[in-house]
Formats: sequence, structure tokens, C-alpha cells
Amino acid sequence: MNTEKPPCKLSGTDGNVFSIIAAVSKALKRAGSGERADQWRAAAMSCSSYDAVLQLCFDYVDVE
Repeated sequence: MNTEKPPCKLSGTDGNVFSIIAAVSKALKRAGSGERADQWRAAAMSCSSYDAVLQLCFDYVDVE
């Protein structure tokens, strides 16, 4: 499993939380981290707020 954080451009995209979850998931899959993408989606969906999801992004990807 690749544990490096792949780049993920979030600026200039739809600010919808589901769009953010999808963008991070795609970045992880492109980097060959399908299992980490599954972990990301589960963690993001259990967050209690939009801000919590945004903060979690930084744990999984290099946000651009």
C-alpha cells in the first residue's frame, strides 16, 4: 500500500462535500491506493461537519 500523500486539487472545484470526497478518492486511486481510498471514504462519511471533512483531507492527500 502506498502511504505517501498524492496531490489533489480542490481549489476551483465544486465545494459540495460529496465532490470533495470523490476528488480525494480519485486522487488516492490514481496513486494506487485503493484500500486507502476506501478508508478515506468511510472516515469522511463519518465526519460530523463539512469543516471536519476538509481537515481530514490533509491527512490523506497533498491539497492543492
